[in-house]
Amino acid sequence: MAGEDSIEVKFRLFDGTDIGPSKYDPSTTVASLKEIILARWPQVGYSTNIDRIVRVSSHEKDKEIAPKTINDLKLINAGRILENNRTLAESRVLVGEVPGGVITMHVVVRPPQFDKNNGNFALSR
Repeated sequence: MAGEDSIEVKFRLFDGTDIGPSKYDPSTTVASLKEIILARWPQVGYSTNIDRIVRVSSHEKDKEIAPKTINDLKLINAGRILENNRTLAESRVLVGEVPGGVITMHVVVRPPQFDKNNGNFALSR
């Protein structure tokens, strides 16, 4: 997968943290990339380290908007929302891309939708 023609990508999350960079085959679909993001999504936990406790409590709201499925995520590259059925090669924007450089894709989590029937918020499916 990480051959000569691989594409190096990192994913920038809404809180400014990154997943990656990692190398992917150009034939990797956007849906597969989203599955990788879900698997590597940062888990918020508790620690005895005082700095970590502060970080945990400041990110309580972030836990509420963690994605559950690939449909909860949008990948954006160079201002374009990428379609799940497209490959990484098809989704590249060559203008301004540095040869051998890392491509940064932005990850957006769909906000929860209000369900009028039961009065709860739920991520859309």
